[in-house]
Amino acid sequence: MNIHEHQAKEILKQFGAPITEGLVIFNTDNLLEKIKVLNSNQFVLKAQIHAGGRGKAGGVKLVKNEDITNVAKNLFGKILVTPQTGPEGREVKRIYVQKAYDISKEFYLSCLVDRKSSKIAFISSIEGGVDIEAVAKKNPEKINTTKVDLKKNLSSEDINNILKIFKFDKNQMIDATKLVTAMYE
Repeated sequence: MNIHEHQAKEILKQFGAPITEGLVIFNTDNLLEKIKVLNSNQFVLKAQIHAGGRGKAGGVKLVKNEDITNVAKNLFGKILVTPQTGPEGREVKRIYVQKAYDISKEFYLSCLVDRKSSKIAFISSIEGGVDIEAVAKKNPEKINTTKVDLKKNLSSEDINNILKIFKFDKNQMIDATKLVTAMYE
């Protein structure tokens, strides 16, 4: 199944996950008016293609309010080539405009079906999401994989195993637990 980042965020939101504020655009018409709902002066424009590595391919841009229309115009129609697209790349036809946040630390958390074990695998890393494949090869100790039987409910022990690598405080654990639970559901 192929879904875009903005679609995945909407699904996660329906299950109670905390998500960033943003909106999807298909053109730059009335863009300055549309972004007012985000109540920010700085944004991240994220090209929506079915592939990872968008940032390295030039598909993720941090912009100020006054530059947003020009940057968005340059992203639309751009062909992004990433390891997942192959040499032909993919054309940007939609952009997720996200409110920019001050980030003190970036983490990586994913959930996927492990076909070999027929379980759900949560992959956690303190190394953020950029080049996670390189982290797995060079520093596998910085990646934690927790497999969960889909036939069972997600237990507190499972959640603790998924999140232990992050060394979160109590409040961070509450938000992270909501996210993990939403991903699993």
